[in-house]
Amino acid sequence: MAALDTAQLLTELEPTVEENLNRHLGLADEWMPHEYVPWSLGRDFKDLGGEPWSVEQSQLSPIARTALEVNLLTEDNLPSYHREIDRAFGRDSAWGTWVNRWTAEEGRHAFCIRDYLLVTRGVDPDELERARMETMETGYEALDKSLLNVCAYVSFQELATRISHRNTGRYTEEPIAEKLLTRVAKDENLHMIFYRNLVAAALELTPSQTMRAITEEVVGFQMPGSVIPGFSRKAVTMAKAGIYDLRIHHDDIVTPLLRQWGVWELEGLDEDGEQAREELAAAVSALDTEATRFVERRAEAEAKRAARA
Repeated sequence: MAALDTAQLLTELEPTVEENLNRHLGLADEWMPHEYVPWSLGRDFKDLGGEPWSVEQSQLSPIARTALEVNLLTEDNLPSYHREIDRAFGRDSAWGTWVNRWTAEEGRHAFCIRDYLLVTRGVDPDELERARMETMETGYEALDKSLLNVCAYVSFQELATRISHRNTGRYTEEPIAEKLLTRVAKDENLHMIFYRNLVAAALELTPSQTMRAITEEVVGFQMPGSVIPGFSRKAVTMAKAGIYDLRIHHDDIVTPLLRQWGVWELEGLDEDGEQAREELAAAVSALDTEATRFVERRAEAEAKRAARA
C-alpha cells in the first residue's frame, strides 16, 4: 500500500480524533489549580521588604527540587510544543479543537506547579526564573516530524511525563506536592490515551507507514525537557533516585505501548514495515540490555556507599 500523505491522514483519521476528543471531554475532571497551592504559607521576597530565599526554607530534598524543576520547565515550554503539534495537526475540525484543549490543560500544569514552588519556597526562585528564560529562549527544537511520528512520539512522551510526575510526587514525601502531581499525572494519562488510540487507528489504516514512525520514535526518543539548562546532569540525578531511568523507560513506557498496539503480532506489513519491526525489536532489546546494566551499576554504587557508611 502506498504511503498516505498528510492531507489523506488528516481526513482518514479525523473520525478517530473526534471520537477520542469527545471521550476525553467526558472523562476529564474539572479541577482548579488554586485549590492545590497552600497560599497561607506565602510571604514577600527580598525586593518587597521580605525575606530572600535560602535553601533551608525548602521542605524538599535536593533531588526532589531537581525533579520538580525539570517537570515544571518541561511543562513551561508549552508555546514551543503547541507550535509543533499545531503544525502537524492543523487548526481545522476536531484536530484543531484537540490541539487547543491539550494546550490549555498543559498550561494549567505549568502555572500550578510554579505557584506551589514559589509559595512554599520549595526551590530557588532566581535560579528557576533564569532557567525558565534560557529554556524559553532556546525553545523546543523544531523537529519537523511527520503527523504519524508526532502521534507516536507524544504517546511515549505523555506516558513518560505521567510516570515522572507520579514518581516525583512520591519522592517529595510532601503531601501537598504529591497531591498536586498526582492530579497532573491523571491529565497526562488521558492525553496519552488519546494519542495511543490515534496510533492504533493509524496502524489499521496504514500499518507499514505507522510501524516505521513508531520505530523511529523509539530509536530516537528524547524527552522534550532536554533543552533545559543542565538537563543531562539533572536527568542522571533523577535516574539514580529511581524517579525516571532506563528500566522505567523500557518496562513502563515502551513495552506497554508496543503491547497495546500489538506491533509484534501485526499482519499486513510490506517489506519496509517488516524491516521497521526488525529494527524496533533490536532497539527494544538494546534498551533492555542498557537498562539492566544501569540498574546493576546503581546497585553496586549504593552498596559501596552503604559499606562506607
